[in-house]
Amino acid sequence: MTEAATHPEPSVVISASGLTRRFGELVAVNQLDLTVPKGTIYGFLGPNGCGKSTAIRLLTGLLEPSAGEVTVLGQLLRGHEEALKSRIGYMTQKFSLYDNLSVLENLRFVAAIYGVRGQKGRERIDELLQQYGLEHRCQQLAGTMSGGQKQRLALACATLHQPELLFLDEPTSAVDPQNRRDFWEQLFDLSAAGTTILVSTHYMDEAERCHRLAIMEHGFKRADGTPRELMQSMGATVIEVSGDGLRQLKQQLTAQTAVISASQAGSRLRVLVKDEQRDPLGLLQPFCGAHQLEIVRPSLEDVFVTCTGGRHVG
Repeated sequence: MTEAATHPEPSVVISASGLTRRFGELVAVNQLDLTVPKGTIYGFLGPNGCGKSTAIRLLTGLLEPSAGEVTVLGQLLRGHEEALKSRIGYMTQKFSLYDNLSVLENLRFVAAIYGVRGQKGRERIDELLQQYGLEHRCQQLAGTMSGGQKQRLALACATLHQPELLFLDEPTSAVDPQNRRDFWEQLFDLSAAGTTILVSTHYMDEAERCHRLAIMEHGFKRADGTPRELMQSMGATVIEVSGDGLRQLKQQLTAQTAVISASQAGSRLRVLVKDEQRDPLGLLQPFCGAHQLEIVRPSLEDVFVTCTGGRHVG
């Protein structure tokens, strides 16, 4: 029997059922069910403290669950953590490489940990230095690099052993918008080459780039699907109101039971009205007077607001 027949390639790379983690009275992750297909970029979206990082640590085997079960790359995670390490990459939220080592020394150190040695190791390091634009910085100390440069080095180290599955815990929290865009282009290259990626973020624009995502709040998964699916089934109508006196108008509208939330964006007020309201424009019109009203396309931020009941909107 061939090795491929012995270990068939799974179409589902991560499967979790009832995954729970308690810290005393705090339930950080609560009954999480999760399915991540091969080759996708899957996102965890939610505010700080919602359970994203804890969920990633559970899925990588760094934390033991209080309850539930996880299968990773076709194997039960419990009891196979060490065997799966060579097939998984992990990039933490905080830069975790050695500041007092050069770029090249960090890469060589990680290569030694994963057993990527000799000619193969040298070729892989040279490939990564070029791929992530670090070839002219190979002798620079990691601690003297900018946020974007550190990010590229961390991604190079996380993918040095060419993992099948890559975990990224809020990887762009300390970089500027241009570096964030460049970073996501690199993620799409990895995904196109067959790497499955699970990334946590609190940026709505990043979440929209994911193939699929889960919205997290207080340890619960509130929604799950493609960004398009989530926007189409969010259970609310989005109305933009233009005109003067929006701050006072917002207070009036949010007092209505059919209004989920109202948030100002420049000279417009974005109002979410429950789908059960048959005439959402008619509901708002008595309060809006001479204001202009328009039904608009939902955004992922609107989905997040409906899932969390507007609890994270100021």
